[in-house]
Amino acid sequence: MAYLQTKAISHAQRVRSLYKEAVRQLQSTYGYKRYIFRYHAVLMRARFDEHKDEVDMRKAKKLLLDGERELWLKQNPQPFKFPESPGGVAYAREPHTPDWLLDIWHPYEKAQYPEYFAKRELRKKEFIERWEKKYGKIDPETHH
Repeated sequence: MAYLQTKAISHAQRVRSLYKEAVRQLQSTYGYKRYIFRYHAVLMRARFDEHKDEVDMRKAKKLLLDGERELWLKQNPQPFKFPESPGGVAYAREPHTPDWLLDIWHPYEKAQYPEYFAKRELRKKEFIERWEKKYGKIDPETHH
């Protein structure tokens, strides 16, 4: 899940993220007329470029926090979402089919795809070997 943050991000990354989200909010608000959206996007870029060479990190941090607060206060009640993204209309529309379902196929069904299932068995064997090398073998007596 790429949308979950798993590590600390730098000031520059936060500024880029703020800019991208600000432009997405403009797209949500003015996207119905492309030229109006582009006009506001250029104005937004000018606001960011005005402070791009700021060397005082205290002032830069304050600008960033003020920008994030402004973005929060001016967020669109119906933000633009890509269809396949979380919150989009087509997110998780097609359910994930678990791999183990192929294990319960009848042998006659598997016989229709002999090369695929031969390679799949090799991959399963390699996966089990890697697992046992990393975590050790499972004791059948203690495993239920």
